[in-house]
Amino acid sequence: MSPSAAVFSVYPSSAIETLRTTRITDRHMPPPPPPPSSSSSSFSPFLGITLKRASLRSINHGSNMPRRTTLLMEWQDCTVKMEIDVPISVAYNCYLDREAIPLWMPFISSVKILEEKPELSRWSLKYNAFGRDLEFSWLARNMQPIPNQKIHWRSLEGLPNRGAVRFFPKGSSSCLVELTVSYEVPQLLAPVASALQPFLKNLLGNGLERFANFARTYQHES
Repeated sequence: MSPSAAVFSVYPSSAIETLRTTRITDRHMPPPPPPPSSSSSSFSPFLGITLKRASLRSINHGSNMPRRTTLLMEWQDCTVKMEIDVPISVAYNCYLDREAIPLWMPFISSVKILEEKPELSRWSLKYNAFGRDLEFSWLARNMQPIPNQKIHWRSLEGLPNRGAVRFFPKGSSSCLVELTVSYEVPQLLAPVASALQPFLKNLLGNGLERFANFARTYQHES
């Protein structure tokens, strides 16, 4: 018996036919669908770019399966402060009126307290920056305030942010108001976000100036 005959004699003819049929069928099968994307993205109004919060795919050389690496995020703070010539109780009560914030904060278009859950509020942002119109919204939890000392909040959904307003007495008829806004950015873009701090500080500073005028009017009307 020749070597080739010896090889084919090991496999029954039915098995060879089955193998041939399987190979032909495989060639005509459609490729498997791509895995569903688990990515979610959010836009940073301070960077003017889309931030990918999704996992990044990387190749695991130890196997054929892809490995997911989480994109690391970090919080950056921006703080501005201003002395306002109204009593601390007036400034506090004025800022506590969240639905009036759009009257003096230039980039906040609306704030609505939820009637069924007054500890929650829905915020909308509209502003033109970096040559484009920005429009976003988020749901915030109004944290328990400290009367005449601190008002703070954090977002629950939508644009990731948190913030606090602190009040310090400067006599009987004036006070210092300190506003801190924090926002989340990818660690890779942290240097870019830091470079934009002057822009954001100017934006928040303009808001505090308008707040000072609003608080003086608020004092006369109350």
